[in-house]
Amino acid sequence: MAKMAAALHILVKEEKLALDLLEQIKNGGDFEKLAKKHSICPSGKKGGHLGEFRQGQMVPAFDKVVFSCPVLEPTGPLHTQFGYHIIKVLYRKIKSRVAATPYPAYIVCLIL
Repeated sequence: MAKMAAALHILVKEEKLALDLLEQIKNGGDFEKLAKKHSICPSGKKGGHLGEFRQGQMVPAFDKVVFSCPVLEPTGPLHTQFGYHIIKVLYRKIKSRVAATPYPAYIVCLIL
């Protein structure tokens, strides 16, 4: 089973700016608008949307926060080699892996 998550993030170079953005968000600022305006990550153009990803796909520090912080609560700033992140986890889920059948589908259908 794979742990999955979807998140938004804002990436900036300066910790002071990250703290300011987090404060704005906690006071009702629009996360996606702030991401579009300030994020240096290409995802900023999409409001900071990173899409769905599995645990272990992101850098370890980012991964650890995403899979442990409260859902829908802005978190940060987190420092990585890329800069300072403000993160908002949209959801987490466990996705079961579907085992592939060793037989072609048409044979399975004929047997049934």
